[in-house]
Amino acid sequence: MKRYCFGVDVGGTTIKLGLFTLEGGLLEKWEIPTRTGNQSEAVLPDVAAAVLGKMKEKGIEKDQVEGVGFGVPGPVTEEGVIVMNANLGWRNKHAAKELEDLLGLPCKGGNDVRTAGLGELWKGGASGYKNAVFITLGTGVGAAIIVEGKVILGSQGAAGEVGHIKVDGEITEACGCGGIGCMEQFASAPGIVKMAKKLLSESEKPSLLREEEVTAKTVFDAVKAGDGLAMEVAEKFGHYLGYALAATAAILDPEVFIIGGGVSKAGDILIEYIQKYYKKYVWPGCRDKKFVLAKLGNDAGIYGAASYIKK
Repeated sequence: MKRYCFGVDVGGTTIKLGLFTLEGGLLEKWEIPTRTGNQSEAVLPDVAAAVLGKMKEKGIEKDQVEGVGFGVPGPVTEEGVIVMNANLGWRNKHAAKELEDLLGLPCKGGNDVRTAGLGELWKGGASGYKNAVFITLGTGVGAAIIVEGKVILGSQGAAGEVGHIKVDGEITEACGCGGIGCMEQFASAPGIVKMAKKLLSESEKPSLLREEEVTAKTVFDAVKAGDGLAMEVAEKFGHYLGYALAATAAILDPEVFIIGGGVSKAGDILIEYIQKYYKKYVWPGCRDKKFVLAKLGNDAGIYGAASYIKK
């Protein structure tokens, strides 16, 4: 008898779903809208309806389904309780139990970034490793700490907030967290843009960035084109992120760092700048760690969610 599982990635706009074999073969993926009215009361019933509908469409019986995994933004306990999610309006919501009651199937979930990290470890850029740090560089900086194949949550589900390691003592502007000098202020997409605009305003150097909208993408496109000012931004980016990851390595000793998120689309040149400063600052015993780019893109969440079930 064939056995299946489902992976669900709950976002603020859409919910991504995937039907998998237990070995990690993605058989089909699809999306449904995230209905956020009335404290998002429709979200879990919509997920249940989508899963049950796909089972009916494919002729899959409940005894063929091992379970349903899900990822959602915000802290999530090991029992699948969503501590807080501002976008969905959820607080202390036992999502795993509620979804189990709706489906009549085992359900397990976790934070979306940590879930995506498990996806990359299972079938993505770090397939074959057991100890990893997954960094996602986007609007903010998130991370998943994975030890022996299991995500480390911490006492309050906040383990992995490496974006808030303090890396600069001179900046005066506050981070979104309220702190000052956080790595996220420099290595996130908005942080890269701010650094670039600051250099552009302080210098009269010619730059491709003066001719177009400044985004993280255009900064690294300019780096690839040999633009001097953009390369200064990349050096600063590498310095701050490399320093933070060196500190992280000294505590966790991972096998591999996985770089994901929108900024990672810049490609291998990103790794070059990170590794340069990582090797400068890291304790020698952790110098030769592997750095890889995430491979699963927007599918990392559903792969990681499905991986909760295959264990």
